[in-house]
Amino acid sequence: MAITQAMCTSFKVELLTGTHDFTNSTGDTFKLALYTSSATLDASTTAYTVSNEASGTGYSAGGGTLTNVTPTSSGTTAFTDFADLTFSSATITARGCLIYNDTDSDKAVAVLDFGGDKTSTNGDFTIQFPAADASNAIIRIA
Repeated sequence: MAITQAMCTSFKVELLTGTHDFTNSTGDTFKLALYTSSATLDASTTAYTVSNEASGTGYSAGGGTLTNVTPTSSGTTAFTDFADLTFSSATITARGCLIYNDTDSDKAVAVLDFGGDKTSTNGDFTIQFPAADASNAIIRIA
C-alpha cells in the first residue's frame, strides 16, 4: 500500500469533458480528505473513498472544504490553487491526502503524498498549498 503523488488520470479526462468548475464563488465544491499510510492512492484513483481515511479528534470523514483561488494564467500556463486548510485542535496522523470534487460524485482531482506521517496532537493540522503562480500552483496546465 502506498500513496503516490499525482494528478488523477480520470481528472485529466474530465477536464476535457467540462466536468469540473473551478470558478471561485459559483463553481463546484472541492474537498480534501486525509489518509493514513495504509491507503493506496495514485494516478488511477477515480473518487473519494473512506478506505484508510485518517480519523481523530478535530477531523471528520470526508475532510474539509477547500477555498478555491480563481483560475488564471501566466505566460502559457493556466493554473488554480486553494487557500491553506486547517483542521483545528486536531489529534490526527496522516501520510497524504486526496483533493476531490464534492459537487460531482466525489470525483478525484489529485493525490498528495506528505513524504512521511504528519501528526498533530490537540493542535492545528494545516495543509499549506504552494504559491498560486504558474510555477508552483497545485493544479497547473502548461
